[in-house]
Amino acid sequence: MDQYVVFGNPIGHSKSPLIHRLFAEQTGQDLEYATLLAPLDEFSDCARGFFKQGSGGNVTVPFKEEAYRLCDSLTPRAQRAGAVNTLSKLADGSLRGDNTDGAGLVRDLTVNAGVELAGKRILILGAGGAVRGVLEPILAHDPQSLVIANRTVEKAEQLAREFAELGPVVASGFSWLQEPVDVIINATSASLAGEMPPIADSLVEAGRTVCYDMMYGKEPTPFCQWATNLGAAKVLDGLGMLAEQAAEAFFIWRGVRPDTAPVLAELRRQLARG
Repeated sequence: MDQYVVFGNPIGHSKSPLIHRLFAEQTGQDLEYATLLAPLDEFSDCARGFFKQGSGGNVTVPFKEEAYRLCDSLTPRAQRAGAVNTLSKLADGSLRGDNTDGAGLVRDLTVNAGVELAGKRILILGAGGAVRGVLEPILAHDPQSLVIANRTVEKAEQLAREFAELGPVVASGFSWLQEPVDVIINATSASLAGEMPPIADSLVEAGRTVCYDMMYGKEPTPFCQWATNLGAAKVLDGLGMLAEQAAEAFFIWRGVRPDTAPVLAELRRQLARG
């Protein structure tokens, strides 16, 4: 039976085994999927050991950049992202790296939530690895503008320069922004700390602006609560992105795309139960 894992540290909280078990049941695929706690300073050895028998793996924090360096070949989107969250062992035994995070976010926004990105003014909060992984697929939808806002403006400027050839992307500080936008994506880690990025309320136009937090929890994140209070047209958390990036990885490995709707519904039920 083909074996798959998700590498991380910590990893006990991961929902990936449940997601991929449900995908396998739904599509009639025969596979095993488990968590693998990789030592912080021994990811490469751990991964090589697994792939002596294993077929594929997902990679979560803090190993996505190390996974990128480990691979023998990379997809174009993984090269752009500078990080890998999906590993596949090819027929010759070599490792191919991919990054499905951006595809997962865009599919959750456009397919699940019905949000049009073409011609829209999009604001992304943060300039870390999570942002790097989603810029290319967002720009592929031809937004009117894409602003990367970050506390350290230099990091946002670096990303804007790297992706400028793909579309109208510029950098900004948080406090510079006042005019309403169509879509706000929070890719900072502020929600993990129960905090809110320091941005103006005027960025949200009631009944029009869509707000998306890459984080999720049993209760609405501070960002989602802020957006709801301001009357945002749609307020979305990152659970759908989690399911969709997993579905993209499953498709890469198995050649069949699972239906995420029932899986996402089950994730919501479990999250509500705590």
